[in-house]
Amino acid sequence: MIVCVCRRVSDREIVRHARAGMSFDDIQFELGVATQCGQCESCAREVMAQCSAHHPVAALHYDTSVVQLAPSIRESAAWPTSSSSAPA
Repeated sequence: MIVCVCRRVSDREIVRHARAGMSFDDIQFELGVATQCGQCESCAREVMAQCSAHHPVAALHYDTSVVQLAPSIRESAAWPTSSSSAPA
C-alpha cells in the first residue's frame, strides 16, 4: 500500500528500512516520507510501530576484537595467515 503519495513510498519500503534498524528520522531522510504535505506522517509512524511490535530487532552484541573468517577465506592465498607472510 502506498503510504506517502507525494514521494510514492510504500508500507513495504518503510518496513524494510525499519527492520534494518533505521529510526523514523533516518527513514524520513532516506525515503522522503512525510517531508512534503505531511498527511502521511501518522500512517508512516504507525507502520513503523507495527513493524517494531511484531518483529523486534535484537540488539547486536559482539566482541569486535575477535573476527571469525569463513574457512574458504582463511585458506585463500589472498589472505595471509602467518605474521611471516605479512608485507614489511
